[in-house]
Order: sequence, then structure tokens, then C-alpha cells
Amino acid sequence: MNADFRRPTLAVDTSTSYLSLALSAGGETRLCHLEAGNKQSELILPQIRALFAEADITAADLGAVVYAQGPGAFTGLRIGAGVAQGLAAPFAVPLVGVPCLDAAAHLVPGRSGVLAAIDARMGEVFYAWFDTANHRRLSAYQVGKAAEITLPEGAEFSDGIGNAFALSEPPPFAGKPDMPTAADYLNLAQTGRYPAVGAAQAGLLYVRDKIALTAAEQAARKATS
Repeated sequence: MNADFRRPTLAVDTSTSYLSLALSAGGETRLCHLEAGNKQSELILPQIRALFAEADITAADLGAVVYAQGPGAFTGLRIGAGVAQGLAAPFAVPLVGVPCLDAAAHLVPGRSGVLAAIDARMGEVFYAWFDTANHRRLSAYQVGKAAEITLPEGAEFSDGIGNAFALSEPPPFAGKPDMPTAADYLNLAQTGRYPAVGAAQAGLLYVRDKIALTAAEQAARKATS
């Protein structure tokens, strides 16, 4: 299955507290990027309908739907992927999943050692290392304490990017807390480096198996902090 980026393309990112949508159609990219908190499920379809109306298209006109694949906020990711699948399935529109850390890393292009790090809550961050000059990932996607992040063997640090750098305990490297919008996911998908699949095959990238601490685990964490 191939994405047709010559046709209108919708990108959806609900991996954080922001609802971010981008629609490329008619030579123009329209962006919706707003703080949604826990109202993403209420806002996402009306905002998509508004973008479609502005561009005078429907879901049947889409050549691809791009979505944030994770890691990120568990509920938000499921909302975004579910809406993407719902729009794509009736018309056999291809879906392109772009990992969230990849989208963050490529905000810093042309560098050999980029640390992308995103707040994972529970005192941890999601992170991976990238060579954005050669479009390579240098490490696995990981989750852990920011202070424990180390350089991959043989790599040299260039830049850090992601909202983990705004935390009170950020990674032990210099970095900017910038985060990608849906337009960045759209641009990255259009490079063709990420596979297109049918709606039934679209999946999410989970790095953490556990999504919440038990009451006992929370009490133990507080006792040692």
C-alpha cells in the first residue's frame, strides 16, 4: 500500500495535551494546534471537519492519513490512532505512523548526535538518540529516569530536543523544550521513510508496559523522594 501525497493529506498528533492537526490540500497546509487537556476526544472531530470544510474536501479525497505513533500519552495516542483509522478505513486510505521521538528529533536537522526526550510522567522520560544528518536512529526507543540517560557508544552529543528539557529534573545534556506539531509529522511522512499500511494494520509504539503506578508504588516513591 502506498500513500499518495499528491492528494490531500491529514496529519493527527494527540500524543501530548495538545490537539495538533495539519491538512495539506491544494498547495496549502492548514494547521490546528491548541491546548486541549482532557478534551481531545471532544474536539478532534469538529476540528477535522472544520479543516475539511476550509479546504472543501471530505475524507474520501485523502491520499493518506499520518498519525503520531508514540511513545506518548497513552489515552491521547489511542484517540488519535482511532480517529485516523476511522477516517481511513471506509475509503481504503493508507495510514502512515510516525514515531513521536523521530518527529521531535527532526526539529534539529543535519546533526550527528541528537537526543530526543519527551516527558513520560511517573518521574521518567521517553528518549532515543538520532543522527538527523543521515536520517538514522542511534538507539532503541527507551523509557527511564532522565538523569540516567547516557550517550550511545561511539556517538557525540550535538543537541537535545523535547519537553523533557523543561522538567525540573531534565536530562544531563543541553536541550530545547520544543515539540513538533502535526505539520512536522506531515513533513516527515512525506519523505517516504515511514511505511504506509491499511487501517487494520496500523499500530501504536509502546515503550512502557505499565501506564500507571499502584497506590503502594506511589507511596513508596514518595517515601524515597
